Amino acid sequence: MSPPNDRMDVRAWSVLFVLGGAIFLEGIDVAMLNVALPAIRADLGLSTGMLSGVVSAYVLGYGGFMLLGGRTADLLGRRRMFLTWLTVFLIFSGLGGLATEGWMLLVARFVTGVAAAFMAPAGLALVTGNFPEGPQRTKALGVYAGTASGGFCLGLVAGGLLTSIGWRWVFFAPVALSAVILLAAIPLLKDSGTPERSRGGFDLAGAFSITGTMVLLVYGVVRLEDPRNDTWITIAAFFAGLVLLTAFIMIERRAANPLVSLGILRSGPLVRANLGALLFLASFAGFQFLVTLYLQELRGWSTLQTGLAMLVIGIDTVLAPTVTPRLVSRFGNVRVLFGGLVLAVVAYALFLPIGLDWAYAAMFPTMVLLGLAFSLTYGPLTMAATEGIDEHQHGLAGGLLYTAMQFGTALGLSAVTAVNIATLGDATTSQAELDAVRTALTVPAAAAVVAVVITAFGIRARTGTPDTAPAPARASA
Repeated sequence: MSPPNDRMDVRAWSVLFVLGGAIFLEGIDVAMLNVALPAIRADLGLSTGMLSGVVSAYVLGYGGFMLLGGRTADLLGRRRMFLTWLTVFLIFSGLGGLATEGWMLLVARFVTGVAAAFMAPAGLALVTGNFPEGPQRTKALGVYAGTASGGFCLGLVAGGLLTSIGWRWVFFAPVALSAVILLAAIPLLKDSGTPERSRGGFDLAGAFSITGTMVLLVYGVVRLEDPRNDTWITIAAFFAGLVLLTAFIMIERRAANPLVSLGILRSGPLVRANLGALLFLASFAGFQFLVTLYLQELRGWSTLQTGLAMLVIGIDTVLAPTVTPRLVSRFGNVRVLFGGLVLAVVAYALFLPIGLDWAYAAMFPTMVLLGLAFSLTYGPLTMAATEGIDEHQHGLAGGLLYTAMQFGTALGLSAVTAVNIATLGDATTSQAELDAVRTALTVPAAAAVVAVVITAFGIRARTGTPDTAPAPARASA
């Protein structure tokens, strides 16, 4: 038998370019907006609460509808969902650029988040479905992961450049990129399989309950940013979310055609991948937020200087599609993932003693190590999330992974903000602000350590007791 071939023809690369371009678009869209927020507030006269709501609206739409988006892709067709929601993404990104009031931005960002929630898992399922398992899929997922994280890193710089021209270009630029991707996707993409059909119709009760659950839980997490602000509302959001989650589980156990086959959660690699993704993204989101505060508010750096300072993290755009697949082929995705998470821990630890007079040379090792960590982590997480899962459930598996990432991002931002606020108190001196940032930096470091421990169990499962067999993950609940 001939050895597996990882070479891809022109059409395969074109398909990967389209799918990678869409996930790059999603990453760069979020990063550019984060950089443009001060300019948007100055132009539209938005309050701090409204400005925070612009960010939270996207997270609510993305995190709230992700599981529904993943399952819908499996049931109605990945290509159809990808193209439909890419179009919605394009339209509402443009509407965001035309906004003249805060509420218009809120609506535009929420719908854009919903569009990403349906588009992202469909795109991942198309990647795993269009490239056969083995070297080709490993290589494809490496490229896909590299463009995803590269979009976020490069978006910081692009956002700074576009905001210097006018903040509305932060919305209009994704419209142009979306249009190019859409025009290329229509003739290139083919569904990777026949949409799943089963008796019992679409699980509307499950869809409404899980979407309500995710929206309420994400809303509760977002509100943790300031624990002193109407605590009872935060508690009520979490309580209502848990009640709906309980209802969802009961519905899925009885549904003839469940939205989520609960048996998929018996897959050890999938559960560990989701926990690892949640913690890794929580650590990075919190770190990026704190570094932005440190550089811009304590050091007086511009948005463009801040973006350029973190640009080196984007080396994963080159390393993830070239080096990581080779390492995975040789050592396995779990060991590569473990190595990447260890590098993240070291990176955060090196940044803990920051001072008011730190030169960029002192920060540079952390930025480089984070770039390497992303290179070794993002792709293997994506691979682990679909390992042992039937192909017809790859959309659902992708939805679970991206839901974990959104929860992680929201949780990381809320956790570091809450710690920063609590530590700072009523103090206003630069030293007090620095001490608050230092204390909050322990949160990303701790999250990365927990991710390392969880991933270590995956290595032990492979070298010792066999992991959960794939079969239960394929069975319906």
